[in-house]
Amino acid sequence: MNAMEFPWLTAIILFPLVATLAIPIIPDKEGKTVRWYGLGVAIADFTLMIYAFWHNYDFQSSTYQFVEKYSWVPQIGLNWSVAVDGLSMPLILLTGLINTLAIFAAWKVTNKPRLFYGLMLVMYSAQLGVFLAQDLLLFFLMWEIELVPVYLLISIWGGAKRRYAATKFILYTAAASIFILIAGFAMAFYGDTVTFDMASLGMKQYPKAFELLVYAGFLIAFGVKLPIFPLHTWLPDAHGEASAPGSMILAGVLLKMGGYALIRFNIEMLPNAHVAFAPVLAILGVVNIVYGACCAFAQTNLKRRLAYSSIAHMGFVLIGLASYTEIGISGAMLQMVSHGLIAASLFFLSGVTYERTHTLMMDKMGGMGKVMPRTFALYTAGAMASLALPGMSGFVGELMVFLGIATSDVYSSSFKIVVVLLSAVGVILTPIYLLSMLRQVFYGKQSEELHLDAVVNDVNPRELFITACLLLPIIGIGFYPKLATQTYDVKTVEVAIHARQVLPVVARQQPTSLYSQIFTAPTVATAPVENLVNISK
Repeated sequence: MNAMEFPWLTAIILFPLVATLAIPIIPDKEGKTVRWYGLGVAIADFTLMIYAFWHNYDFQSSTYQFVEKYSWVPQIGLNWSVAVDGLSMPLILLTGLINTLAIFAAWKVTNKPRLFYGLMLVMYSAQLGVFLAQDLLLFFLMWEIELVPVYLLISIWGGAKRRYAATKFILYTAAASIFILIAGFAMAFYGDTVTFDMASLGMKQYPKAFELLVYAGFLIAFGVKLPIFPLHTWLPDAHGEASAPGSMILAGVLLKMGGYALIRFNIEMLPNAHVAFAPVLAILGVVNIVYGACCAFAQTNLKRRLAYSSIAHMGFVLIGLASYTEIGISGAMLQMVSHGLIAASLFFLSGVTYERTHTLMMDKMGGMGKVMPRTFALYTAGAMASLALPGMSGFVGELMVFLGIATSDVYSSSFKIVVVLLSAVGVILTPIYLLSMLRQVFYGKQSEELHLDAVVNDVNPRELFITACLLLPIIGIGFYPKLATQTYDVKTVEVAIHARQVLPVVARQQPTSLYSQIFTAPTVATAPVENLVNISK
């Protein structure tokens, strides 16, 4: 068997899941052996995906690669069908890195360690399955499996209100999953053939009204996960109560599942409906940015402030997806990768401070900079990346999104000006609430309840290593964006062209529609923006 015949993706998905079966029989009393086992499995799987992609993945191809398809449950049409392309490959690597570091971050878990690391590995496997699935039923199955470990991780190892936060999470996300099932089955059973193959679903011709309804169903389902206002309220509660490793995965991977699915389903499969919904996505993106930034100001809980910051940053993803330009969609992809790294680092550092102070209330943390200068330096680096400081990955992603929407020939000038100006308000607010967070936590008035004299241990080597593994790619992408963009640029160009092909026809058919003052129908399907794409390189 040569390298290309080996089932790389199946091995990458199933290895953590199969490895979980050995955890109950590992001889271990204090959890030390189990944590080393869990970390070893995560590292091995991450190494496997790096090796497979490095040696066998073609970065210049926009087609599916490593295609593996096996009949699983033929009675219901369920196939084990997995493949990887430019949309999923960078997010697979992000998932491997974040999950590996999250398991390493959970080094001090002593409560039910076997269950904890088992759930972490099951969640790891399900997340990989979501990004690689090419069968709608398989995608839905992986999407649902991932919910259970997250619920248990929050409800067992979370904070004081963990059960409320976990219940809210499962109610929101499980209810949203119903829309995936309904919309997906509607697409599968439409027409003369019944199929759950995602490529075949994208090739079907649907009536306009049908496509709009299906698009709306997917938007609700994936909007909860992204999250999009007003479907976001589960996120601050989940982050506020989850442990640091749980928050790392929530912000670093789970939110990206929503953005990935919007591209894969809503834009690739339903381009006609995307014409009607694209301005809505742009408007919702602006709302996310401004609303998230404003709400972050009002939070005194450190993790809740970071949670609302995540809501704001996901707004740029929506604007990029609505831009109809290669650079805009590429910027949305880069924003997802960048935010995954940045948010994971900040939530991990919030766990570092919580272990020392046993509080997340910023008004009770003042003066920590005196005894934890290295932690302050790491926090500052993460905050600078989050506020899009030039030289950091966040700056490149947001700049590409701004250029994408500003140079789009699809929207009227007035619409673009409003979107850009309101989004810029969020960009201005972000450094204010992040810098005020740093000032209050590290150099604010010392609380009488916090005895800093007892806090003598700054960030330790393990914590420094985890943070460095996140900050190095953040800085590397900031100075050389091609590190990330070369993995998906060919695919995002294809997605933009595919979406734009239907624009002239739809715009001419509906000259007096609701969006007649927003859209300016282009005369060609693929307006050139190649010069702008070079900015990402």
